[in-house]
Amino acid sequence: MGGAVSAGEDNDGLIDNLKEAHYIRSDLVEKAFRAIDRADYYLDEFRDNAYKDLAWRHGNIHLSAPCIYSEVMEALDLQPGLSFLNLGSGTGYLSTMVGLILGPFGVNHGVELHADVIEYAYQKLDFFIKTSDSFDKFEFCEPSFVVGNCLEMGPDCRQYDRVYCGAGVQREHESYMRNLLKVGGILVLPLEEKLTKITRTGHNTWETKKIIAVSFAPLVLPKSGDNCKSKRVPLPMFEVRTLQDLARICIRHTLKKTLSPEPERRVGGGRRAQVGASRNGPRFKRRRLHRRRVDSVLLASKHAFVSRMVSGPIDDNNNCDEVEEDQADQAVANDPGHDEVEEEEKGSRDFGSQPAANQLREKILSLPLPEPLKMYLLYYREK
Repeated sequence: MGGAVSAGEDNDGLIDNLKEAHYIRSDLVEKAFRAIDRADYYLDEFRDNAYKDLAWRHGNIHLSAPCIYSEVMEALDLQPGLSFLNLGSGTGYLSTMVGLILGPFGVNHGVELHADVIEYAYQKLDFFIKTSDSFDKFEFCEPSFVVGNCLEMGPDCRQYDRVYCGAGVQREHESYMRNLLKVGGILVLPLEEKLTKITRTGHNTWETKKIIAVSFAPLVLPKSGDNCKSKRVPLPMFEVRTLQDLARICIRHTLKKTLSPEPERRVGGGRRAQVGASRNGPRFKRRRLHRRRVDSVLLASKHAFVSRMVSGPIDDNNNCDEVEEDQADQAVANDPGHDEVEEEEKGSRDFGSQPAANQLREKILSLPLPEPLKMYLLYYREK
């Protein structure tokens, strides 16, 4: 299945084509697709085909066509903090994109029939965490995979907010799949040659919507026998974050906030104005805000984790004192012929709005901290 859009020269080209064909329709889904290079999930000898809108299979390893994954991501209506179950998780490509949206307090589980594919998925996940700059641009919900047949999870299986099945589901198993959902949850699956979205609107009520025609290999049925009960799939636990993990998430979140420019500011009378919208803009004042205390609030499991961080090492890259900044503010204000393009270029130099380097990584490495702690904040990444 696939071939609905033209091949791209690279990952961004592929995403551009998917957007143009209206397979990708939301900014959130677009960002997730751009953050992960599809070619990284191919074997090296097949990378040349990665940006074609085609499914790929090699042995037990399988990737659906990009147009299918984009429709699935859009239909799932993902939000931070939700729980997600991927039945037939394969290479982990879809689960990793979903994890970028779920954030650190979501749940991201996968069930895969083949043990060698799970090993492959964990290799790709490790590669993404250690090498991709995109990892530092998102709050990530790392997926967990288990080996087993998704039809052997048992009637008492826990329920999820979002469920996707990557194999064709026979009509007799539709009810089984529906019961994996919480009330308000969404199930996306291939059902009778149609990619179908099922929303659980109540304990015994459902809404069904057909999306597009698809062709998937059918689910592998469990083998019948006397030992069926012993083959029940043990789903991963809903883990509670350790205090160390919560601290790391909070520190990284705070650093990201201080490194990212604010999208807008308040002006007199409560009116909002875009930052940099006027020539007397607050670029320098906004930078001075980084000298103040930064309050970062994260919500997790109905508890608020608040970190208060007094600036110090964070401002090492600020080489201008406040007197120089005030003088610069006054000079801009008194220059009616100041060119807007020059101002934008100046703002870009001051804040590095589109730097080539990974700002978060560089900031963590520049902090006056023991090396093991820096590596912990970087999730022990290796570049």
